[in-house]
Amino acid sequence: MGKPPKKKNLADKVRKTKTSTEIKNNPFEVKINRKKFDILGRKSKHDVGLPGVSRSKAINKRKETLLKEYKTKDKANKFIDKRFGEYDTKMDPEEKILQRFSMERQRTQDKKDMYNLNEEEELTHYGQSLSEMEKLNDMVDSDDDEGKPAAELTASHFGGGGLLRKKTQGEKDNGGNQRAKSRQELIEELILKSKQEKRERQNQKEESQVLTEKLDQDWKSIQGLLAHKNAPKLDEYDMMVRELGFEMKAQPSEKMKTPEEVAREERERLQKLEADRLRRMMGDVVEDCTKTQAHMSADDLNDGFILDGDEKPTLAYQVRDQEGAKIEGDEDEGGGEGESGEEESGGEEEEEGSGEDSHSDLDSEQESEGGEEEEEEEGEKDEVPATKSQLSEEERKAQAEAAKGELPYTFKAPESYSDLKGLLQGHPADHQCIILARTQKCNHPSLAVGNKLKLQKLFGFLLEYVGELASRSPPELSTIDKMITQLYGLCQLFPEAASKAMQTTLVDSAHRMEEILEVKGRAAFPQLDMLIYLKITALLFPTSDFRHPVTTPALLYISQALTKCPVMSLEDVTSGLVLCCLAVEYVSFSKRFCPELINFLLGVLHLAVQDKTSTGTSYLGYSVVPPFRQNGKVSDLLVLSDPESSQTWSKKTLPLSATQTLTLTTDLDTDHYRLSAVATCMDLLKHCSSLYRELTSYSHIFQPITTLLSKHLPIKTYPAALQDLHGEILATISGSLTSRPLLVFQKKKPIPLKLFTPKIVEVLDYGKKRGNTKEEREKERLNHKYKKEFKGALREIRKDTRFLAREKLNEVMGRDAERKRKVKELFGSLATQEGEWKALKRRKNSRH
Repeated sequence: MGKPPKKKNLADKVRKTKTSTEIKNNPFEVKINRKKFDILGRKSKHDVGLPGVSRSKAINKRKETLLKEYKTKDKANKFIDKRFGEYDTKMDPEEKILQRFSMERQRTQDKKDMYNLNEEEELTHYGQSLSEMEKLNDMVDSDDDEGKPAAELTASHFGGGGLLRKKTQGEKDNGGNQRAKSRQELIEELILKSKQEKRERQNQKEESQVLTEKLDQDWKSIQGLLAHKNAPKLDEYDMMVRELGFEMKAQPSEKMKTPEEVAREERERLQKLEADRLRRMMGDVVEDCTKTQAHMSADDLNDGFILDGDEKPTLAYQVRDQEGAKIEGDEDEGGGEGESGEEESGGEEEEEGSGEDSHSDLDSEQESEGGEEEEEEEGEKDEVPATKSQLSEEERKAQAEAAKGELPYTFKAPESYSDLKGLLQGHPADHQCIILARTQKCNHPSLAVGNKLKLQKLFGFLLEYVGELASRSPPELSTIDKMITQLYGLCQLFPEAASKAMQTTLVDSAHRMEEILEVKGRAAFPQLDMLIYLKITALLFPTSDFRHPVTTPALLYISQALTKCPVMSLEDVTSGLVLCCLAVEYVSFSKRFCPELINFLLGVLHLAVQDKTSTGTSYLGYSVVPPFRQNGKVSDLLVLSDPESSQTWSKKTLPLSATQTLTLTTDLDTDHYRLSAVATCMDLLKHCSSLYRELTSYSHIFQPITTLLSKHLPIKTYPAALQDLHGEILATISGSLTSRPLLVFQKKKPIPLKLFTPKIVEVLDYGKKRGNTKEEREKERLNHKYKKEFKGALREIRKDTRFLAREKLNEVMGRDAERKRKVKELFGSLATQEGEWKALKRRKNSRH
């Protein structure tokens, strides 16, 4: 058992309260802040009181100001006194009371008079006086009833017979007595009166019309005289208004279709054309699906009644082209395609570009010629026109053979390179492009789920096919030129897949070159297929980017080839010049400096120098770097064997096929080819001299080329065209040479070694440094005051924040306590109800 708790004594409580009051009233605890003297305009901060009094004052002040603002935050409710003259300071209180009293009496009087109908007021209905409406002075609107008395109108319209039974004066019966007219007589008299009045009105209208026409004729005769004298000139505004009145109004255009809708419609069109072609191959007649609208007379009741059955067959007019081939005028789109070789090639090219059938130009001719023939044959009833159903067996066979010769309209996407090669092999270049275009349309990515992967593979297969075309002897460059359009379209659809395929091709070729260099020490120039790939890279991908995943490796590959591949023959010279052209194309927009390009062009010009007996850069004025040699048999590849051959030379471009095999039978042809190579090199130099004009080291870059061109190149033995080009290059280089300093590091004073001797600094001012002038002292005082006020403001802001945080916490705790209290009350009430229910249940059980 534990000890019982101690009971608190009443004396202890009294003693405790007494000590607390004594501490509060202890004079030694009072804090007094004394001030020496009073200063006008300065608030006194010397308070007298117990510890914590100033803090309580600050808290009370925040409760009166900051807490009220916090509680009224986001609340727009406020009381506004709208009594008359409440905010008017010029009015006396008695005057305000009198005015308010008079306004209240007037308001109550208006409420009483709201339903007071005085006789002086005039009642209205829809803006018309009720007294005027009771007179029933309505106007008669009918032309037939115009001019009749109101009584007659009432009697004639509403009947009743009162007026008809009245006796009229002057009418007598057989005995001489007056008699009343019968109803029939009165109605006939009324009809005669109305007809007579109507006839009179018609006569008046005709007379007025005749007078109006006569007046118009007289006015026209006078107007002709006035027009010559006072003809007004139209100003620009009137002319513009009249022009705008005759302008054609804008017509609503068709809805723009999404790429998915366009692809779906194109595939359906090609499927329909393929079905027509297959039917023609089987010998079936392709009927025209277009319905011609029959002529309808203006008197036709459109009730379906036909007097004579129209059993005339459909006319089939034949139009012949320049070669004499027949073209059926009423065949559908694509039905006549492929009937002549000229239509098959040219028409399918149009289908690729515009997506429409190739015989649209023939349709208009057929319609015009068909219309003329129809007019001629209308008068000839004996001749029976030929129909499609009456085609002979020979014509059907010819049609089937022509359909077999056509290209299919739908193709499946190739799954491998061999499938693509089998699809394109044996077709001319135009047909190959059409096959690829139709393959893309039939396998658009939006038409099926797997089409995207198929077309991505198609880009790689097509690249491989282009490489095979370039490797053939002779290379099919025209076919490659037409294939680039298809490659570009696939690259726009799938840029990531195209970049990966091109990267793979470049990386494989670069690795092969590195392996050959490691084994043999030198490598041959890239073949024509690789040169074609580099050209396609420049066409498909941007070359001006600072770093690109495809063009940057391609430019590095070109630089490596120009540096590591030795020049051993004229084929190598041609390959190197082709690489130089590609390098210029790569850097033409970004103006990126390519030193390998300049070195290779300098080496090609060195191959044309005749005098190489004296060696050394001091004699030549320039240095030759690999892959060229300064002396030897290979260094004279472009030296002319006969200077007289330049007289018969004409400028030509170097063929790309010369990179593989070059067939030169005579020395004259060899000299002509050498001159063409030198001309190509000088053209590239001219372009580079204008391209790198803004470089700082321009003079140092082109100084060796200037020396070679002006001192060592035998330009006098060259044709006049090359001499002019030589002069233009020298003029361009000399005009751009400016004295620009080279980029060097900034000169700095050398840092001395660390010494152990201490550095002595004489200090004349001790303590806090003060300003010398009045302005400096004032500035220091303001800075000190600013810092002090800033610190005080921060301190007060922190106190306000803590105060608001405490108030928010108190609110949350209060809401929580209230919620707990309510929950406790609910639980208590529920417990009470449960106890009462259990007691009631026990009573019921006890009774039973």
